[in-house]
Amino acid sequence: MYNLVMKDLKLGVNPWFFVLPLILGGLMLIPGWVYFLVPLYFCFITVPNMFGGFKSQNDLMFSTMMPVTKTDIVKSRIAVVVILELMHLLVAMIFGIFTFRLYPHLTYIFYAPHMGFWGLCFIMLAIFNIIFISMYYKTAYKYGAATTASTTAAILFAGVAQWAGIQSPWMNDIFYGSGMDNKALQLSILIAGLVIFISFTLIAYRIAVKRFLRVEIL
Repeated sequence: MYNLVMKDLKLGVNPWFFVLPLILGGLMLIPGWVYFLVPLYFCFITVPNMFGGFKSQNDLMFSTMMPVTKTDIVKSRIAVVVILELMHLLVAMIFGIFTFRLYPHLTYIFYAPHMGFWGLCFIMLAIFNIIFISMYYKTAYKYGAATTASTTAAILFAGVAQWAGIQSPWMNDIFYGSGMDNKALQLSILIAGLVIFISFTLIAYRIAVKRFLRVEIL
């Protein structure tokens, strides 16, 4: 599997997508912006272009000609997706720290980049993964419908979460009120989001393997 991951990282993925997290992370420096958009750009830009590249390169046929199992093909591709997702989030988190330093007294309309916010971002990407990966591996070739459905779901989650943060007194207190200074609470939300991200991605992997094993590759 390691060789498959390295094959994708070195040959399949355009080097631009390793630079993109650094560029998009800079958007975190915009004061009071809708920071949910930073990880969402992974769904908007990276995934459709990356999987479009795999399709144009006939990567599926090439991979199946190698002495590897279908399970390893799925596992390596999901690993590449997760690596890029974590790059986007980790870089954005670093920029988020600088945001607090630059604007210490800023009043946020949308979520501030606290630890709890990043927990919500992990949940958003978890929803994206379970839909995209599950749908894509029905064929392991057609990515358009899977990208549209998963990105739409991620946007809806972000929209509902942001609406709840503004309208719900309970959510507002956690993300705008006294909960902002409660490091234990914020860390708990981050950990919960990470656990959901890992769980949903593992479920997506299991579904993908079952579906891919039924795919006939000509």
